[in-house]
Amino acid sequence: MIQHLMTIDDEPIDQKLYKRLITRSGLVGTLHQCLSAEDALDTLAQPECPALDVILLDINMPGMNGFEFLEAATEAHGDAFVRYAVVMLSTSTRAEDEARARSFRVVRDFLHKPLTLKNLQEIDTRLGAGG
Repeated sequence: MIQHLMTIDDEPIDQKLYKRLITRSGLVGTLHQCLSAEDALDTLAQPECPALDVILLDINMPGMNGFEFLEAATEAHGDAFVRYAVVMLSTSTRAEDEARARSFRVVRDFLHKPLTLKNLQEIDTRLGAGG
């Protein structure tokens, strides 16, 4: 089971869909949702922020994008800002985006939106298997 999962996406409708899918899956203990990368960084900086198992991170967001979030979070916390993995979510089909995402050690997967139950089950299985 994924104890703590964070979604970072600026689209409220996507966040609503994630919440519905994640809740119905029964695979996640606690869901933390952030509508911006800046909000997610603030959340990570709070002493009461639990250790996150997985972060589902959108690439294209206004202000700070997903890549800038990864750079800032890694600079502030090292790779320890997430216990298991960051999974990038994107509508982009650009190979450059996927290659850039995979250049970060904490990024374990690159998925095309929308998030599916199968994606979530695969993440849970990998987490249970230790990566």
